[in-house]
Amino acid sequence: MGRYLPIIIVALLTIYCVVEVAQASPYAVRRMPRWLWATVIICFPLIGSAFWLLLGRPNSASLSASARSSRPTAPDDDPDFLRGL
Repeated sequence: MGRYLPIIIVALLTIYCVVEVAQASPYAVRRMPRWLWATVIICFPLIGSAFWLLLGRPNSASLSASARSSRPTAPDDDPDFLRGL
């Protein structure tokens, strides 16, 4: 069993990271697009997972920036709305 433990750990880490990439907001992911992160994690399981956890995973700054950019503005702040009046 001891021989297979590292393989099981890497497989579980890879699955965790792929699921996390799939659930992450597209605008909150850092450095690369989500599809490229998923490809890197699947092709290079240990290194890709480590890079995702360190470099690509959304952090509080990227989450607040994506929420701020996607938040609807007030109608009087929206130029398209004002043009339609």
